[in-house]
Amino acid sequence: MPVLYRTYRPSSWSEVIGQDQVVTALKESIDNGRPSHAYLFSGTRGTGKTTTARILARALKTADEDIYEIDAASNRGIDDIRELREHVSVLPFSSPFKVYIIDEVHMLSKDAWNALLKTLEEPPKHVIFILATTELEKVPDTIVSRCQTFSFRTPSREQIRTLIGPIAKKEGYTLDAGAADLIALLGDGSFRDALGTLEKVISSSADKKLTRAEVEAITGAPRASLVNTCIEALAAKNSDAALKVISETSEAGISMTIFATLVVEKMRFILLLQHSASSKVSIKERVSDDDWAFIESQARNKAITPAMLAALLEAADGVGRAQIPALPLELAVINICR
Repeated sequence: MPVLYRTYRPSSWSEVIGQDQVVTALKESIDNGRPSHAYLFSGTRGTGKTTTARILARALKTADEDIYEIDAASNRGIDDIRELREHVSVLPFSSPFKVYIIDEVHMLSKDAWNALLKTLEEPPKHVIFILATTELEKVPDTIVSRCQTFSFRTPSREQIRTLIGPIAKKEGYTLDAGAADLIALLGDGSFRDALGTLEKVISSSADKKLTRAEVEAITGAPRASLVNTCIEALAAKNSDAALKVISETSEAGISMTIFATLVVEKMRFILLLQHSASSKVSIKERVSDDDWAFIESQARNKAITPAMLAALLEAADGVGRAQIPALPLELAVINICR
């Protein structure tokens, strides 16, 4: 099976999702005949920095033989940069420019930075640098000031869902709403990670129908039944049952952050359905049929309150900082049921 994120990597400006501000500025600079000699792309993993760099190189009419991709994590020393400096003086083979894409540029050593700075200060007219980093704070200010900088936004779950649904279909699979939403959540703001999860689910699926239960089983994500049981216990003010679910989740090695997010999100849907009939369509599009039945049932009971959700939301924010990840949720449960 082909690697999905490579197979479906965007190859044109129109295919880049969620980075409109970057695409617009880059296109205009090229259309106006004023490309920069150096760009710096920053953003979290899997947001499209390297892909956009390649599209930019193509838009500058650069042939493959004149595009050079360098992984700074593996070529981080001063000797590597010295070799690059010698190489840049050579004219392109068949293009107006030679484009150097340096990924994970924050990994360069101090001496390598100093050597690169000299090249960025007075680059040959036929050379364009595109630097990419996930840690902008580690890039020296002297480098940043010599580049046009672009910040890549972390994609929303909605944008990731929009991406993975059609890709699953092209691969011959149907992805139900709940499955798509969970894969988008597990992607954690990364198109590449979400496609990696989709690929894993497809590889392990016995049929062409990908369900939320299948995604849960293959990825180890919290089962919907666990989330539902916790919410039912909170609605009944049954602290023992709710704490038992949290304990089972923790002992199973399931991410408490993901579990907390799923509980909070489902309780939010329940409250929205209680107070806003117009939210029904958008909620139903994001959940499986079983989850929709559960949300409707809890909304009719009206036992979930805004105060409950506020307490759990605060607890969910604290999970990642707690030495015992389950503790903020346990305290919230005790306070809600007290």
